[in-house]
Formats: sequence, C-alpha cells, structure tokens
Amino acid sequence: MAQQEEITMVEFMRRYGTEEACREHLYQMRWPEGFICPKCGIKDNPFNIKSRNKLQCRHCNHQASVTAGTIMDKSRTKLTKWFLAIYLIGTDKRGCSALRLKKELKIAYDTAWTMSHKIRNAMAQRDSAYRLTGIVDMDESFFGAAHIGGKRGRGADKTAVVFALSHDKHGNAMYLKAKAVGKVDKETISSFSKAFIEQGAIIQSDGLNLYQSLNKEGYIHMFEPAIDRNTSPAFLHTLHTIIANVKVFILGTYHGLDEVHLQTYLDEFVYRFNRRSYAGELFNRTVNACLISSKFTRYDLIG
Repeated sequence: MAQQEEITMVEFMRRYGTEEACREHLYQMRWPEGFICPKCGIKDNPFNIKSRNKLQCRHCNHQASVTAGTIMDKSRTKLTKWFLAIYLIGTDKRGCSALRLKKELKIAYDTAWTMSHKIRNAMAQRDSAYRLTGIVDMDESFFGAAHIGGKRGRGADKTAVVFALSHDKHGNAMYLKAKAVGKVDKETISSFSKAFIEQGAIIQSDGLNLYQSLNKEGYIHMFEPAIDRNTSPAFLHTLHTIIANVKVFILGTYHGLDEVHLQTYLDEFVYRFNRRSYAGELFNRTVNACLISSKFTRYDLIG
C-alpha cells in the first residue's frame, strides 16, 4: 500500500463529504494502478454505470462496485457514514461506542452496533498477519466483575486475557498481542505463544509454573519470581501499564464489559496501539483494512 498521509477531522470532512468523493477514494485505494476486473483479472478502463454505481469490465462484462467483497458490500448505509464511522473508531484512542456512532451518524443503534463490530473485525484480521519477535514480555490479567463469592486474582471466575508485548533491546515497546481465553494453564500459554510469537524469541515472564514449559516449545524463557503477591518483576511494568489502559478503555468507552465480544474490544485497542506511531494515518490504514478483510456479516456476529 502506498505511504499514507496525515488527515485531520477538518480535512476529513472537506474531502469525504459526498458519496462521490468516498466512492472515488475507495476506487483509488482498491485499484491504484487502474481497474482490474475481479472476475477475469484483466486490467482495463471499465464502463462507468453511474445509475447503479457499478463498473463494467469491457472484456467479460462483469459488473463490480468499489465496495464489492468488503464489509460495506450491499450496505444500505451511505458511504459518507461508513467513512465517518471508520474515522471515529480508527483514530480515537478512547474508542467509539455504538451509542456514540448512533448519535453522530444519526442511524439506528442496531446498525451502529453492526458497523462497529465489522470495523473491529477488519482491524483484527489486519493484525493477525503479524507475529511478535525478539524480546517478548508475557503476562495474564482478568476482566469483568467477579461473581458474588467468587475468587479474585489468578484463578478468578472473571474472563482471563493473555497479553504479550515485544520490545527492542533498549526496552522500547514495539507490538502488542492480546487474547481472551477460557482458562490460564500451560496448554493455553503454549497455544498462545505458537499462534502469536515466532519461535526463537526470548519470552520474559514472572515465575509462575505455567510459563516454565516455554523452553520446550522453541522459545528462550527467562523469568523472575515476584517478591510477593502484590509485587511484579520490574520488567513487566510497561506491559502492566498497558493492561491498566485496556481496562480504562473498556470501562470508559463501553461502560462495562460484554464478555461475548471482549475479544473485539481487545482487537480494537491492540490495532491502534500497534500503529501509535502513525496516528495521523490511521483513517486510510483502517479503510485499507476494511477493503482487504474477508467478508463479515451480521450472522457472523450473532451466530
């Protein structure tokens, strides 16, 4: 993808205030070197059927739209509203709830909820291609309110989430991964590591036994036992700060936790965190994620 440029809210509104402008932008992002027919694969100048917002291949007569195969495909919601939703969710580090989308876009809550989850799914698919390397800090945390009389801390009846943060040799945070899991045990840690961390990486953790098998999984495991139950190793300070920020993000924006969709909230936070050095480019990067992600329907959301 071509290098992205920074775009402010004022510039965003100026550029993408019409359906035609949004459609042209999607065309340029999908086919920067010229239209390529999705069916026959031939590159050519297509017929523009304006009455139907379709492009027709001159060779096989296949008709396609700029949104075909994307999360916006066959949506009754205007592209200007899709663009604004992508801008708000992609660029605001506080996140954007479905309720806010409903108010800002003047659409039904159900529509706003579906759009927000489709955009988060595109974010998740985009990040799924990347794996952590080098030095990786790993720990787990628990989300949600404990049941009355339930346990607290490790082994709690809250939702467990495993976090991993890669950093350079100077300790500067690089990339983050987060996964909601059914329980935290050796098998979970092993599966998480294999899915998100390149073998040969140095994984650092506290002294909990469930991490000890990582040396047998192709990783270099280093650990430091906690001084007491309330004190963690110093090298986990950055990761713990990030985990605290995730909890504030979920509580502040979504006013609690929908356990079923916890992973989507984690994906949203991780996506923005991993692109924090490109904050001004997040709109176009998120549009690109929405264009290249596989189709995701409301049925996929509600099962």
